[in-house]
Amino acid sequence: MKQAPLSIRRLSVCNLKRRPFRTACHIAVVAVLAFVLFGGSILSVSLKNGTRSIQERFGADLIIVPQNYDKSMESILLKGEPNYFYFDQAIADQAARQEGVSRISTQFFLITLKADCCSVPIQLVGFHPETDFTIQPWISQKYGRDLEDGQLVVGSDVADSGRKSLTFFNRQYPIAARLEKTGTGLDASVFTNMNTIRSLFQGAKAAGMGFLSGTDPEKSISSVLVKIDSHYDADTVAHNIRSHISGVQVIKTRSMFTGISNTLGSLPVFLYAISIALWVLAAAVLTVLFSVTANERKKEFAVLRILGATRKKLAGILLNESLFASMAGGIIGVAAAAAVVFPFNVYIGDRLGLPYLQPQISVVLGILALSLFLSFLVGPLASAHSAIKISRAETYLTMREGE
Repeated sequence: MKQAPLSIRRLSVCNLKRRPFRTACHIAVVAVLAFVLFGGSILSVSLKNGTRSIQERFGADLIIVPQNYDKSMESILLKGEPNYFYFDQAIADQAARQEGVSRISTQFFLITLKADCCSVPIQLVGFHPETDFTIQPWISQKYGRDLEDGQLVVGSDVADSGRKSLTFFNRQYPIAARLEKTGTGLDASVFTNMNTIRSLFQGAKAAGMGFLSGTDPEKSISSVLVKIDSHYDADTVAHNIRSHISGVQVIKTRSMFTGISNTLGSLPVFLYAISIALWVLAAAVLTVLFSVTANERKKEFAVLRILGATRKKLAGILLNESLFASMAGGIIGVAAAAAVVFPFNVYIGDRLGLPYLQPQISVVLGILALSLFLSFLVGPLASAHSAIKISRAETYLTMREGE
């Protein structure tokens, strides 16, 4: 049977197989580069998406909470860490009378020690549908009708999407709607109206949650959400509230979001700087690797020239070897990054303590294409110098140098 002649592609593959250690080193260098390019880009975009999502979803300009509970409130919103705290409902009436306040709405917080849906405590949030301007507008648009007593609206991370009800404190509550993914603490929360949260409160006390014994759910609230008049700024209204109401902390949501944005502002620059530095380093390492390899293979290339290989074909062999190894490394690196950032997105967001919302598939595909392109490119560029040097060498001199 007549054997097919060796093409540049087949010869390049054979050479890669004959030098497994060198090939493995090349693949490893490019795989690390691809991992950082793809994983770092997804991380950066996800954090930006999370911050933008909570800014768009959260309609309050100010949040009033009990003194020293500002960090707890931020943890509920940003990290989804369950908490509870209460103050007198009369504070909401005082806040509504302050200069610059346009609208207010109150919330009541409760936590579950366990639930049939989840192995961790769940944040329960009671709100007034008639005055709320954060959750209710979305419910009206998505659900199309008012939330009835006993019904729940759940975050995207609470139970699976096919679940129809949740059981808290030995009572079953139907799920009326599910919030879209926001990448914030809202994803791990359950929302209901005030009548239902009071029923849940009594169920919690009956279940033995003794720390609630001193709280009257009819006269207590956890937070006051404030919408300011367009003619006032948040600093002025916050000062007015602090001056006239004692024992409270006023959170300026814009400052909270600005703090997150400032934290994230340097992260993309850092990630891009690391990616560029790593790309240059990978190119330098591979350039040295191909230069050493080309010197070791001078006799091999001279023999190929004697057998009829053109200078162009010799250069093609080196370039193909570098391309094939880079393609393998790029695919391995991107696959490894995807295996980390996608299945563990909730864990990553929790560990970072920042809003984390993964990008849409179109953005992911764009990042994938760019990461693979840069990974595939680094090998051929690094081998270009050696390929040009080999293609210009004279056969006799190459044979002499290879002896």
